[in-house]
Amino acid sequence: MSRRLRTAMVGVTVIAAAGTALLTTPATAAGAGTTSEARKPGHDATQAAMDTAVAAGVPGIVAEVRDDRGVWKGTSGVADLSTRQPRGHRDRFRAGSVTKTLVATVMLQLQAEGKADLDASVDHYLPGLVRGNGHDGTDITVRQLLNHTSGIHNFTDDATFAKKVMGIGFLQSRYDDWTPQQVIALALRNPPQFEPGTSWKYSNTNYLLLGLIIEELTGRPYAEEIERRITRPLGMRSTHFPGTDPHVPAPTRHYSTFTEDPGKTYDVTELNPSWAGAAGEMISNAADLNRFFTALFRGRLLPPAQLRQMTTALSTEGNLPRQRYGLGLIEYETTCGVKVWGHSGGIHGSTTQAFGTSDGRHMITLNFNGDWVGGGKNVVSAEFCPPPGA
Repeated sequence: MSRRLRTAMVGVTVIAAAGTALLTTPATAAGAGTTSEARKPGHDATQAAMDTAVAAGVPGIVAEVRDDRGVWKGTSGVADLSTRQPRGHRDRFRAGSVTKTLVATVMLQLQAEGKADLDASVDHYLPGLVRGNGHDGTDITVRQLLNHTSGIHNFTDDATFAKKVMGIGFLQSRYDDWTPQQVIALALRNPPQFEPGTSWKYSNTNYLLLGLIIEELTGRPYAEEIERRITRPLGMRSTHFPGTDPHVPAPTRHYSTFTEDPGKTYDVTELNPSWAGAAGEMISNAADLNRFFTALFRGRLLPPAQLRQMTTALSTEGNLPRQRYGLGLIEYETTCGVKVWGHSGGIHGSTTQAFGTSDGRHMITLNFNGDWVGGGKNVVSAEFCPPPGA
């Protein structure tokens, strides 16, 4: 793979270009494509929540759970609305903002090695880059990028970018190349969301900047550092960073709707994710993401001091319901009050949830191959809050 392909969110928590219209077909009936393995005792509530989401319009879902009983794999619905192929356990998908947790892990590794100061300014590492319309990189720290307290404008909220990439204009721009600098410049055309450190607001721009800081510190693109430090050592063979490559490995297709064309569902599988970069370009599968989070929470990737920093969470002030945010990690309170850690990811046609207990003993990763129906957190809660006897 060329340097350009490897270096090219969403990496965003919710980046759906979707409207509210659904495609209703027999293929999206509850339980379509459900595997017999998914009916093992112990995860019936999780399977039922997946089937409910498919009945509501999600084309297909794949999930993997790791706990003290072993590994459970469940599916519902289809990977491809044309061929009707069921979703499979090995399906790879765009993981969106789950990318951010790997980026944050590398930054904390660099801190542990004495190569990065999280309380240094962004301008210290990227002189002059964050300037304009009230943004000032000398007043923003690396830590504030990691926990979304920088106030830097979110590039997916920029009107020009939103029209071209997030709406139906995507159909004409889906193969366009972007550099991080181009995307950051669009964000900085807008005023800050707030003064640094005074509030909380999710911004994908923060993680594009972190990707550049990693490259500045290591001399290698952020994706190469993640591969060198995380994915190769952990054997995450289904995970890669596509750069400008628009393809997702078969068979899973990704589907979206657009508010400008209600009632129609589009295949949005192919897209150039260079604009997402370190905020969310990663492609992975459920097994790999469970492997990563288990290793992270069990202390295989970070020393205790860095893991404590990562899990020091702030209020999201109503931006993310039932959630707090650490350094590239979300703390989510399930419907029964169990608190789990991980990250969500959304990009055109794909939404991912990867959450588990802080000791790494119980993990679930799941993916919807449609972005217009919610309910991913309902599946997470079903796994950690099953009814008696489930």
